[in-house]
Amino acid sequence: MPEQRKAAAGLVIENLSLDYGSFRALDGVRLEAKPGELVVLLGANGAGKSSIFLATSGIHPAAGGSIRFGGRELVGMKPSQIVGQGLVLCPEGRKLFPQMSVLQNLNLGAYVHRGDRAGNERRLAEVMALFPILQEKQHQPAGSLSGGQQQMVAIGRALMGRPQALLLDEPSLGLAPLVVKQVFEVIQRINRAGTTVMLAEQNAYAALKIADRAYVIESGRIVMEGDPQSLLKNDEVRRAYIGA
Repeated sequence: MPEQRKAAAGLVIENLSLDYGSFRALDGVRLEAKPGELVVLLGANGAGKSSIFLATSGIHPAAGGSIRFGGRELVGMKPSQIVGQGLVLCPEGRKLFPQMSVLQNLNLGAYVHRGDRAGNERRLAEVMALFPILQEKQHQPAGSLSGGQQQMVAIGRALMGRPQALLLDEPSLGLAPLVVKQVFEVIQRINRAGTTVMLAEQNAYAALKIADRAYVIESGRIVMEGDPQSLLKNDEVRRAYIGA
């Protein structure tokens, strides 16, 4: 398990708006992940989960609002600066470089720390210990791995950025149930080691089982929030996201 060398930091998003041209994808979003929490963001495709992460990580500029991480305002920062602050995104769809080796993909995650070779080597050893199969396959093209193994590479690459807070966008997407269980166990281990985690998921039942708190987003707005137990018992949530 990668060792957490800095205290976890909290993320506070207030009145966040984001536009794609004339389309308002996020409208007045407010949510929070306290230091060390595992917070789940539930919502259907197109609800705005990825948009929150794209704005938070600086990939798509916010149209308005505030994003504070560890007390610092992130709006206006470049993505590399945000990673340097300790907030790292593991994107939906993994976004690996398939022709590059597993090791090369992992090392790309440490780009902002490229001057600290010894620190990067230590972090790589920690990632390999967390995902032993990647040690075995480190010289293989990332695109040759199974879906579950590719997701391990994506999470490992994010961990190479040394996050104090980790944004995970749909890590269970397209994976077999047994692999989903393994991925969620790893997410718990990362969180228990001290990293704040915000997890966007459609697999509501599995996500709520490991969460401290949860939010539900619909059409770019937060419509519900609460502890996992109350949301699991909520008939509307069960019908929409659990199928019961």
